[in-house]
Order: sequence, then C-alpha cells, then structure tokens
Amino acid sequence: MSLTEIIGGGPGKDGIPAIDQPDFVPVPEADQWLDNREPVLVVDIGGDARAYPLQILIWHEIVNDQVGGQPITVTYCPLCNTGLVFDARISDGQVLEFGVSGNLRHSDLVMYDRTTESWWQQATGTAIVGELAGYKLEPVPATLVSWKEFKTARPGGKVLSKDTGYLRPYGSNPYQGYDTGKPFLFQGPADNRLPAAERVVTVTLGKQDVAFPFSLLKAKGAVSYTLDAGPVVVFHKPGTASALDDSSIAQGRDVGAAAVFVPQVEGRQLTFSRQDEVFQDQETGSYWNLLGEAVAGPLAGKRLEPVVHGNHFWFAWAVFKPGTVVVKE
Repeated sequence: MSLTEIIGGGPGKDGIPAIDQPDFVPVPEADQWLDNREPVLVVDIGGDARAYPLQILIWHEIVNDQVGGQPITVTYCPLCNTGLVFDARISDGQVLEFGVSGNLRHSDLVMYDRTTESWWQQATGTAIVGELAGYKLEPVPATLVSWKEFKTARPGGKVLSKDTGYLRPYGSNPYQGYDTGKPFLFQGPADNRLPAAERVVTVTLGKQDVAFPFSLLKAKGAVSYTLDAGPVVVFHKPGTASALDDSSIAQGRDVGAAAVFVPQVEGRQLTFSRQDEVFQDQETGSYWNLLGEAVAGPLAGKRLEPVVHGNHFWFAWAVFKPGTVVVKE
C-alpha cells in the first residue's frame, strides 16, 4: 500500500463523530419515526438483536457498542455503501474503540483506534498505518434489511436511538443522488466488469472472493453457489430503500435487501426459491424469512447459519479484492 492512496475526506479527525455511548429504544417507539422501507443494519449475538438505522449511521459512521456481551464496532461508509460490523477485540484480547480519522482510501472510510492511533481500512477491517499495522479485525455477521423486516422478525429487539447527544437531521440524506453518479473522491483503478455503483453482495471464504450483483439477485430471488469451503445461498427481496438516493431516506428508490446463509439444516442440504415475500425450500416446503428463519412448515423455528457478507458498491469491493469472481447466473 502507498500512503499516497490516503486522502482527506473533508471533515477532519472526529469531524464525523462516532457514537460511543449508544442508547437504544424498543421497537414500538422506533416505529414512530422509522419508515417500513428504511434500511437498518442488524446484529444478533446470543439473542441480543439490535438494529442500527442508516438514517443515524450516515451521520456518524461508527458505533462502539457491546452486543450479547461482546464488544463490537458497527461501521457504515456512505461513499462505498459498506455496512460492516467487527469484533472490537484484537488477538491479544485488547478491546479497541474506534473513531473517524477524516481520511479516505479509495473513497472508503479510514478509522482510527483510540489506543494506538493506528489507521484501519473499514472495507477490510485491516490496520494499514501505525503500531497495529497488519492486524485484522474479525468480522461479525450483520445484515442490511428493511425496518419492516427487522420489526416483524424481532419485535422484542432494540433500536439505536436518535438521542445520540448530537444535533443532526436524522432521516435526511446528505448524499442525494450519490448512488446513481460517479464515486466521489475515488482514485483507484476501475474494474469495468460491472458498473461502478452496481450494488453487490460479497463473500470471502478461505481464499475465495465472490460477488453477486443485485441485478442478478433481483431477477433470481435466491441464488445458490458452491465455494471450496462449501455451499452458500443468497436471498434477495424487494422492499428496502436506498439510503443514498432521495434527500429523504424514507423516499429512496427500492433497491431491495440481501442476506447470505449456509443452505443446510442439521446436515441436510436445502434448495431455495423466492415466493413473493418469503423463501421456500424445495426439500420440505418450509417458508423462510430474509433473516434465515423458517417461519412456517416442517422446519418452522429452525435457523440457517449466517455467512459474513458485505453489501457494497462494486467499485469499493473490486479495488480491494481485484481477484473477485463475479457470479452472473
């Protein structure tokens, strides 16, 4: 990596303030100010299910939190549409807290940890400058879905409160029209296999990097794929707004939402198709939601194992993972 790839993003260090003491509200309270179609980043650890609305993350980019007793870092880079969650513990057991450095690399958020001031690449979870350079944060499964999806599946869940201690116009999008234009401040090499702003679901298993374009997922509903490490299935359904389209996030165009799972239950391989608002497995006829839970049929109550994945703009993934295989059918 060359330091010349790192540029200032506008606001300086902590000019975009991370949320360090997040408050949460119950689903009925959040339902008063969240639209059904608004995107939320969902984390569920040990049954502690939390939703982080993009209408808040878009203004803060980082939330330092603890879910299910585990310290995590919730991150969102609007310029790359990367909503990623990491275990905040590094290999020696030390817990790190993160802030926004004010820098970008290939348009992607560069975080810093408050212990050593090392800089970390959000898209990869890797320290790129400083004492901890070379360390890598462990990703935590997280899914970007609509508010309706979360509140239906997790009525007892918690929702990041708008009472953050900062005055921000939550619900508005300061990047109006961004996801239909050219990447802002992007200086990396272009990978023309897909349009730069095409949304992709990305998976890394072992040494394999794979991208599933939303255009394919919208058409198919459910896509099965086998990597060296085993099979995965990608679900996609409409009903989630783009946070980066309209000036009001709730009015953003429908881009849908996607999630990735191991398509097995108790060692039995399953084959899926989308049926309107749910997904059905061919083997038992059970119906599943976007969070990988069987909601009706013989397997009701079972859950698919989530696979760590990202939901990025193509350019933001390809620049860090140029050897990615693009799934086209």
